[in-house]
Amino acid sequence: MLNWEEVGGGGAWTGWGSPWKGPDGALGAPLVSASSVHGPGARTTVPRTEMPSKHQIMSLWGLVSQMPPEKLQRLYVDFPHHLRHLLGDWLENQPWEFLVGSDVFCHNMASTLLSATVQHLQASARKQGEGSAILQHISTLESIYQRDPLKLVATFRQILQGEKKAVMEQFRHLPMPFHWKQEELKFNTALQRLQHRVGEIRLLQETLQQGTEAGQVSLHSLIQTPANGTEQSEALASLLQDTVGELEAVQALVLKRIQIWKRQQQLAGNGAPFDESMTLLQERCESLVDIYSQLQQEVGAAGGELEPKTRAALISRLDEVLRILVTSSFLVEKQPPQVLKTQTKFSAGVRFLLGLRFLGASAKLPLVRADMVTEKQARELSMPQGPGAGAESTGEITNNTVPLEISVSGNCCSALFKNLLLKKIKRCERKGTESVTEEKCAVLFSTSFTLGPNKLPIQLQALSLPLVVIVHGNQDNNAKATILWDNAFSEMDRVPFVVAERVPWEKMCETLNLKFMAEVGTNQGLLPEHFLFLAQKIFNDNSLSIEAFQHRSVSWSQFNKEILLGRGFTFWQWFDGVLDLTKRCLKSYWSDRLIIGFISKQYVTSLLLNEPDGTFLLRFSDSEIGGITIAHVIRGQDGSPQIENIQPFSAKDLSIRSLGDRIRDLAQLKNLYPKKPKDEAFRSHYKHEQIGKDGRGYVPAIIKMTVERDQTIPTPEPQMSTTVPTYDLGMAPDSMTMRISPDMVSQVYPPHSHSIPSYQALPLEESVNVLRSFQEPHLQMPNLSEMNLPFDQPHPHRGLLPCQPQEHAMSSPESLLCTDVTMGENSCLNQPVGGFTQGTWVGEDMFPPLLPPTEQDLTKLLLEGQGESAGGSLGAQPLLQHSSYGQSGISMSHLDLRANPSW
Repeated sequence: MLNWEEVGGGGAWTGWGSPWKGPDGALGAPLVSASSVHGPGARTTVPRTEMPSKHQIMSLWGLVSQMPPEKLQRLYVDFPHHLRHLLGDWLENQPWEFLVGSDVFCHNMASTLLSATVQHLQASARKQGEGSAILQHISTLESIYQRDPLKLVATFRQILQGEKKAVMEQFRHLPMPFHWKQEELKFNTALQRLQHRVGEIRLLQETLQQGTEAGQVSLHSLIQTPANGTEQSEALASLLQDTVGELEAVQALVLKRIQIWKRQQQLAGNGAPFDESMTLLQERCESLVDIYSQLQQEVGAAGGELEPKTRAALISRLDEVLRILVTSSFLVEKQPPQVLKTQTKFSAGVRFLLGLRFLGASAKLPLVRADMVTEKQARELSMPQGPGAGAESTGEITNNTVPLEISVSGNCCSALFKNLLLKKIKRCERKGTESVTEEKCAVLFSTSFTLGPNKLPIQLQALSLPLVVIVHGNQDNNAKATILWDNAFSEMDRVPFVVAERVPWEKMCETLNLKFMAEVGTNQGLLPEHFLFLAQKIFNDNSLSIEAFQHRSVSWSQFNKEILLGRGFTFWQWFDGVLDLTKRCLKSYWSDRLIIGFISKQYVTSLLLNEPDGTFLLRFSDSEIGGITIAHVIRGQDGSPQIENIQPFSAKDLSIRSLGDRIRDLAQLKNLYPKKPKDEAFRSHYKHEQIGKDGRGYVPAIIKMTVERDQTIPTPEPQMSTTVPTYDLGMAPDSMTMRISPDMVSQVYPPHSHSIPSYQALPLEESVNVLRSFQEPHLQMPNLSEMNLPFDQPHPHRGLLPCQPQEHAMSSPESLLCTDVTMGENSCLNQPVGGFTQGTWVGEDMFPPLLPPTEQDLTKLLLEGQGESAGGSLGAQPLLQHSSYGQSGISMSHLDLRANPSW
């Protein structure tokens, strides 16, 4: 869900909204009271829900109100448009779309909703100062619909469906909170219907016992029995069977919600936001147990009214509902570390959502056991006829038994393992070229107890998320790659632990962006240009068009098995090195948008070649793991430009002297690209240096950095092209192109009449850390317009948990080179740029930011059974598709090249 907030007077847009929180507490409840629609004697337990408080557009009406009225006028024929405005988003918070039918329940609900609608209209009209004419109109509508309140339900259902269709046509998506509200309304309505059915059954039982003619008439009116004189006992059996069927359908909604919660928990392992509260899930499970208990009592009370075969079938179906509900409510609340090192303590926790109902009165609570299982054992457990008494442990875990505990204040039943320790692991046979760090295991939590007066044995089992066991720190990097891939691209309800071998590049971009922000602990994510560089790197392809990678897919081998061309490491090993360096030493620099970072050495040359001497930028080393380098412009003796890249700094280097102080030390660095004075950009990152003697009388010693050169910088031969190639902007439908003439370039970059002094004339400073510079070989480059880098805009992804720092270590895997693509070092410099010019850096205000990879798969599951499909006209849009409103993700073909000289 994107949160668009207008910033400044120019109408630029920025920001990720707080992503949808997930199930718990994120949805509004209907206004209708449960007690107003239930039959006699029914319990009225409805789960509590809370309305979220967000600044972004969270309602359907929030989008409808932004649309031109003429597009919606045809919807408001049976209900006036000005009255629809008075209802606002209250209308979509009522269960109009789930009252299908004309039975007693729907009629009662419709009558209650009519009264609530009139009250809301009158209150809104008075609040807005409307005249008596409006109030009279409201009274007239009330009198019309009182004769048939179900007609009002049908009218509002048609209006909401039309509004959804119009919003999809205009904005190409519906707000994610709207989907969650609809799911909550669906469950609450189904639960209320169940409670009403229980009341009908109870009344029917009483009628059968009394056997009065008056009761028979009331019964026929209540359950609408056919006029062919069906026996009352058969009507009771039919009503019980229908109610049990509705219970099974509502149970499916609860199981789906639990499934979504598990998937969100897994995505949180990659840094996605996650509301881990299980309160709503517990309330739903408990409400179904209440319905089960009431139905079980009614089946037992029916006695001789039911045929033995019918009674046995009902009892069997009810028992199966309870069994599935109980076994599905045992969940891993606190996951163990997904990269687990032997001989290292760790913690984990489980929660039994129905523990208060079934174990609250137990004198002795059962023990929960934790065991390590292999992928094969996990698959066997997932089968319907899997092991019932637990699987043999594949590793030795100490302190692995803990009793379930009841917390009355916390209203939960849980077990917390505080001091688990994996002493050793039994490795299983690996598949093909699979390495140790690709072998996935899991922790199996299990317990058992007896249920009910019949002492029915219940076995509870819950698998943790897949984890990789390592024995040495140098395996950590590759193990993290396995877990990152599994968390991001596994499917719900999969066979453990099957995951796709190849995924769309767009989803990989989302995953890398999410991981970067979570690991570094920053609100500033990656930009489209960063993804272009990453695509060039992982695909070994120097295409300069974003569209060239739009429909590409990336394999697991390309991600962390194949060695990058000319390097000694994989793509993930390099990217993880950048994560580690940025997290440890560069977080504030990245958050202040002082680091371009993900940009190739060749592209740096194209940016800086026409800049004044002393212009510099910061990029991550392409040839070393965990390094950052300074690229800057210097001049030869004749004033011709030369690009110099200083030897990369590692985390160890920056721990000795910070990046900001190193930049301050180098007098030849003047302006951060494009034209920001370095002191203005980095002043807040300079360390205060003491002047004069300290309190002990010592004169302070200062470590400073210099760059030594053994020889005079050679002057390159003039090979620069005087014409600028034509660039396809990819903006206009008629393939608009633009050519920049040499005159235009000279206006942007006036000729330089000065050159920097020779380095022999620079003041010498005492230095402990002396680095040699690496000169960039001369490359043929056209004159390019200046690059616009709007890095000063925030990236509002909130609520990230700080990650604990880890030492980066890696092992060099066997070289597996991709032979179907060749890569020329300088070939990209002579290609026309598709999508954006080389002189323009697309900013965050021009490009919708990326979302966590949660919306597409969860929405698809959420919308099942709601008359919508994820790919249909009212479904959620693909994650990386352009939208004028703020569709989640980036567009690969609509790049805005508005000029903006600020960084």
